[in-house]
Amino acid sequence: MFFSVVIPTYNRLPILRKCLGALEAQDLSPAPEVRGYEVVVVDDGSSDNTVAHLQQSAHAYPHLRLLQQDHGGAAMARNRGVEACQGDVVVFIDSDLVVVKGFLAAHARGLQDHWRRHRSRLCFTYGAVINTSNFDRPMGEPLKLTDLSWAYFATGNVAIDRQLLVRSGLFDTNFRQYGWEDLELGERLRQLGVVLVPCPKATGYHWHPPFHMQQVPALIRQEQERARMALVFYRKHPTLRVRMIIQFTWFHRILWDLLTIGGLVNARTLHPLLAVLVRRGRPGWALELLRLPLNRICVQTIFAEARRQRRHPSQAS
Repeated sequence: MFFSVVIPTYNRLPILRKCLGALEAQDLSPAPEVRGYEVVVVDDGSSDNTVAHLQQSAHAYPHLRLLQQDHGGAAMARNRGVEACQGDVVVFIDSDLVVVKGFLAAHARGLQDHWRRHRSRLCFTYGAVINTSNFDRPMGEPLKLTDLSWAYFATGNVAIDRQLLVRSGLFDTNFRQYGWEDLELGERLRQLGVVLVPCPKATGYHWHPPFHMQQVPALIRQEQERARMALVFYRKHPTLRVRMIIQFTWFHRILWDLLTIGGLVNARTLHPLLAVLVRRGRPGWALELLRLPLNRICVQTIFAEARRQRRHPSQAS
């Protein structure tokens, strides 16, 4: 077994350095079946110093292979990485994930156990992702209830047989904005009978900066993008299951209207409370509270965009 860790990145050099450092520190001794690994970083047109740093620091990252492309999004970058990689197993993580030293060994054991028991490679391992805002000590963060995810094939931390991945058709590059390209691929994998194998010991710490009030406009734009990409997902898989995943139902529309009192609870009206929470060192609480109006924005945008596309089908993105 040879691993190819594929990492798309865009303007994230500080945390990418921690990500790569953790991958260089991997202990493969618990998994003798692993004969080695490479780390394939696909720079998606970064405008910071990412490329220059990686080129100048090649001695610090002996497993690294650097690919470059014009800014085309994560789906295109991951496809580029898969097409160029040398491994028979592909691991997807994001460039803001810092993994434990037994990360690859845990994925290897999970895959091998399932392959042996079922005599089939129709599976992927799904590692634990713990969210943290602690840049200096990301691994000091405990597992929280909000870290649990029910997503199928979220590419923040998965390992899968490369031939199976190619057979599925890789990522759809029509997902040019934020969100859903990994879960859409997951729907195609599910149709092939691919099984999710939990792999909690393959732990990664997902770093993101602490929430601050200046992030609010960007978060709103992100939800609007996510809504538009949700419809790309639904057009490919027009099922009730996908409608529930993307929240394209009247149940979700009514739910978020109720929880935000018809939109009275919004980013503007919450601003004073959010600011107090941030000042008192509770940015996580502030962000969770802000998710109420953000979810409503996403659901409203999905319905509005669906109406627009019905009126003007030629303009569907």
